[in-house]
Amino acid sequence: MTRIFLSPPDVGPAEKSALARAFETNYITSAGPELDAFEAEVATYCHRRHAVGLSSCTAALHLSLLVLGVKPGDRVVTSTMTFAATVNSIIHARAVPVLVDCDQTGNMDPGLLEVALDSLADKGQRVAAVMPVDLLGKLADYDRINAIAGDRSIPVVSDAAEGMGATLGGRPAGSFGTSAAVSFNGNKIMTTSGGGMYLTDDEELAQHVRKLSTQAREPVLHYEHTEIGYNYRLSNLLAGLGRAQLSRLPEMMGRRRQVREFYRGLFSGVNGVEIFDGGDDREDSCWLTSILVDPSTAGWQSADLIGSLAGDDIETRPLWKPMHLQPVHRGLDYFTHDEYPAGGISADLFSRGVTLPSGSALTDADLDRIHQSINTFLETR
Repeated sequence: MTRIFLSPPDVGPAEKSALARAFETNYITSAGPELDAFEAEVATYCHRRHAVGLSSCTAALHLSLLVLGVKPGDRVVTSTMTFAATVNSIIHARAVPVLVDCDQTGNMDPGLLEVALDSLADKGQRVAAVMPVDLLGKLADYDRINAIAGDRSIPVVSDAAEGMGATLGGRPAGSFGTSAAVSFNGNKIMTTSGGGMYLTDDEELAQHVRKLSTQAREPVLHYEHTEIGYNYRLSNLLAGLGRAQLSRLPEMMGRRRQVREFYRGLFSGVNGVEIFDGGDDREDSCWLTSILVDPSTAGWQSADLIGSLAGDDIETRPLWKPMHLQPVHRGLDYFTHDEYPAGGISADLFSRGVTLPSGSALTDADLDRIHQSINTFLETR
C-alpha cells in the first residue's frame, strides 16, 4: 500500500523543464539568472520592492533580526503556536524569545501582545522586534499588530513561512511588516526543495541581508570581511524550480481548497468535530487542513483518529506543540489568558487538533482512500 503523505511536493513537467533550463546555463551556483528572476518574481507577487533568495526561511528570519540591529539579550515577542524554527531564529540572533498565546484562529492574539509589550517595558527590557506567525496558511491580524508595535516604535518581522499565497484584505502574505520571510521547504505550498526568501521595501536592509548571506564579503576583488557572515544563499538551480512552482501557485492553491472542502463535507454532521479555520478561511491559502475534536461530544479523541489513519498508512499529525510546552524552552516568558488553564488556547488546540493530508498532489484515488478510512473509523465509534 502506497503511503499517503501530509503535504508532499507537487512537481511535474514544468519543474523538470525549469531545472533543465537552469542546468544548461551551467550556473550550478548560489548566483545566476534564475535566482535573479525568481527574486524579482516573488517580490512582485508579494508586493515588495526587494527580495533575497536564501537557503531557508529560518535563515531569512535570522538575518531579518540581525540587520534590524537586534543585540544579545534583546527581547523578541513571538507566537507560541508555531514550529520551532521561529524561536530558533531568535536564539540564533542571541536574543530572548517572549511567547504570546494565540486566539481561536491559532495566530498571535493582539490583545495579549499589547499586555506583553507593556509588561516588558515596565521591567525595563528592550523589545527589538515583534515576530507574528501566519499559521497553516492564515495570516495574522497585521492591522492590529502593526498598530500596537508601531505605537511603540518596534519593527514587525512577519514569519510568513506557512502563509505564501494567502491574503489579508487583498494584500498578500509577505507584504506585511518591516520585513517578512517565506518558506519554500519541501512540504510547503510551493517548494524549491529547500529554501526561503527575505522580503522588504527597504533597499538598505535588503542589501545588508544579501551581503550577510554570502559570508559578508566586501565589494572588492580580494576576500575582505568587516563583519561575520553566513552561507545562506539559495542556489540558482533551485531558483529555477521555484519559478516553475510560482507559476503554478494558483492551480496548487485551488487544489488544496478542494481538499479542504472535501474534509468539510466529510465531517459535516459529525458531532464534536469542526474544521480549524478560525471561522473564516476565504483568504487562506489552505496550506494544511486541520480539524478540532471535542472528545466530550465526539466520543473519541484526536489521538484515536491519528492512530487509526496511521494503521492505513495515512500520515497525520497534531497541530503544532506550542513553544512554551517544549522542554527546551521551559522558563521563557509566556503571556496567556487567565481564563484558560493548562497552557492557554494554544495548548487546547494542540490537544484537540488533527492535521490531515492536504497536498495539491493528492489524487482523487487518495481522497477516496482517506474517505473510506475515516468512515470506517467513525462507524466503529
